[in-house]
Amino acid sequence: MSDVDATIRSVLDAHGRLPVSVLTLKDDDDLYESGLSSHASVNVMLALEDEFDIEFPDALLRKGTFESVSAIRSALESLGVSIAPD
Repeated sequence: MSDVDATIRSVLDAHGRLPVSVLTLKDDDDLYESGLSSHASVNVMLALEDEFDIEFPDALLRKGTFESVSAIRSALESLGVSIAPD
């Protein structure tokens, strides 16, 4: 697991209010089906912005951006966050 993936999962654990452990989720598992609410996704977004010192543009403020760990990783990568290989 890359440092970015670990950070994403840490943020989800702290701010996602998921009823399941993020460690049990696969990268492509649907976070909304796993219990992520739209309100919690905003908290996750804000925490990710703080953690990575980025800002999500309006174009990325959609449900699909926060649908899975891999979707979040892709969004971060598109914003210039360096994704180190595993």
